[in-house]
Amino acid sequence: MELLSLSAVELGAAIRAGRATAPEAMEAVLRRIEEKEDALHCYITIDKEKALERAGEVQRRIQAGELTGPLAGVPVAVKDNLCTAGMRTTCASRMLGNFVPTYTAEALRNLERAGAVVIGKTNMDEFAMGSTTETSAYGATRNPRNTEHVPGGSSGGSAAAVAAGECFFALGSDTGGSIRQPASHCGVVGMKPTYGTVSRFGLVAYGSSLDQIGPLGRTVEDCAAALEVLAGAEPRAAQGEAASRDISGEGGGSPEGIVRDRRDSTYLYRKDTDFTSALKKDVAGMRIGIPRDYFGPGLSEDVRHSVMAAAELLRGKGALVEEFDLSLVEYAIPAYYTIAAAEASSNLERFDGIKYGYRANDAQELHRMYKQTRSEGFGPEVKRRIMLGSFVLSAGYYDAYYLKALRVKAMIKKAFDRAYARYDCILGPVAPTTAPRLGESLDDPLKMYLGDIYTVSVNLAGLPAISVPCGEDGNGLPIGLQLIGDCFQEKKILRAAYSYEQFRKDGQG
Repeated sequence: MELLSLSAVELGAAIRAGRATAPEAMEAVLRRIEEKEDALHCYITIDKEKALERAGEVQRRIQAGELTGPLAGVPVAVKDNLCTAGMRTTCASRMLGNFVPTYTAEALRNLERAGAVVIGKTNMDEFAMGSTTETSAYGATRNPRNTEHVPGGSSGGSAAAVAAGECFFALGSDTGGSIRQPASHCGVVGMKPTYGTVSRFGLVAYGSSLDQIGPLGRTVEDCAAALEVLAGAEPRAAQGEAASRDISGEGGGSPEGIVRDRRDSTYLYRKDTDFTSALKKDVAGMRIGIPRDYFGPGLSEDVRHSVMAAAELLRGKGALVEEFDLSLVEYAIPAYYTIAAAEASSNLERFDGIKYGYRANDAQELHRMYKQTRSEGFGPEVKRRIMLGSFVLSAGYYDAYYLKALRVKAMIKKAFDRAYARYDCILGPVAPTTAPRLGESLDDPLKMYLGDIYTVSVNLAGLPAISVPCGEDGNGLPIGLQLIGDCFQEKKILRAAYSYEQFRKDGQG
């Protein structure tokens, strides 16, 4: 059996059936990393010894019947802005080059409880600020489909690792498309759940009202299985106060039986997270809307053709597909970058060289030390967004920019609400073009920002969305299809995405 050809769920089934073991899977992944990592640079940190030791422990628990979930024994890669106890967490920045957390992110703890085995930490845009994984202080990641091109970002290391077989699935974070866009560029599946579905405890914040952790995998089934675990869908969560203590560390609960993570006030425990139950090859009667606004100037002809062909395939299988006007699309980019930069400038205040992280050595005075530490520790893109955020929050400009952006955010949410009164999900492109060449986007930051035009509104409205491969351009670079659902309606987009994936597979078979 060629282990690296399996999906995460297929590998988990093989391990449970005794046809493979967790150490064998980890060894196969580590060999692939040795073969490809010099060319791709998907990882910042790998702990081979610890990964193999953990794989052995998990295998023993699987054989003892203690771990029976679909991801037990499966190697996973983790974006380097998720804290890992005892393993360096850098956010791809010089500022955190020596930071080793004393705790693990709650989402990753859920995966480890389910038996997933961490390989290491993947490369990313510095502090998740970028769309190409070129702003990393540790060098750019390259696209496995063509190493002259970027993998997308900011979760580009995770997407590239999945595409290259350097892991079986991966974790990323999505602030304005940072899971879906690299998934599209690398030809894998990436999902952003509804805001609040996955605890953000242990995720180094970029934009706190926008960030959400999600999975990247080879198949829709991989992402659905991973999301069930990430969302905390475990028996303990139904055990009242004891479960709440286990999740929050503080005890308590709510009269409605909803369990919250007290370390992340935005996390909401949901009882409808059996996401794999939605994986049915059937779109008959589903109402799918296509925003005309997404198919205007700037969209490449190859992307337009592939996405519309996907829509026609779903229509041919019984879905009710029609075009409509979403409105406000042109305001999404300025509203997003105003809000995200404002939150970033606040969140990154803590990195000053005092308690942890990088500190300038030759500064003789406190304020000079602050200035020099931040000047040397942050890269150009992070500095640009901190300055923009500080400006829009400053006296005299707060009302003109930040408050106006918040009003636009509310209007965008209302526009989506009107759409979901008519449709089960919305279909469109992930990005206006396929992956650009290395260096192109860094020369023109505004062009890089505009590349997020189809993804940022999803984060502004807190919606779930998934990227699924739907074709290639004339140069063989992948194209992704985006399906967007209403809040807490992941099952609808998973059903549509899984159906499309299977219909397309049948067509290629």
